Amino acid sequence: MISLWPSIFFQISDGKYSGISELDDIADRQAAWTEMTTVCSDLVGSVSRGIKQNTEWQIELLDLSRKPVFRIRLVAETLASD
Repeated sequence: MISLWPSIFFQISDGKYSGISELDDIADRQAAWTEMTTVCSDLVGSVSRGIKQNTEWQIELLDLSRKPVFRIRLVAETLASD
């Protein structure tokens, strides 16, 4: 099978930190989404235990030109009480 996406990148950000990781040989858009959700599910437990109020954590899948294709966000908000 010829890879339509020879490389993709995951960028993970939590407000103060951002890092990029490369992944090779993804067959298609659906395979990229599946890989991203797998990585996210592996991380979200520890992320949610450490997230601070009024912050955001996100993972993005970037294409070869480093433009976002998919994004999953976890937002922690403190809501005003009346």
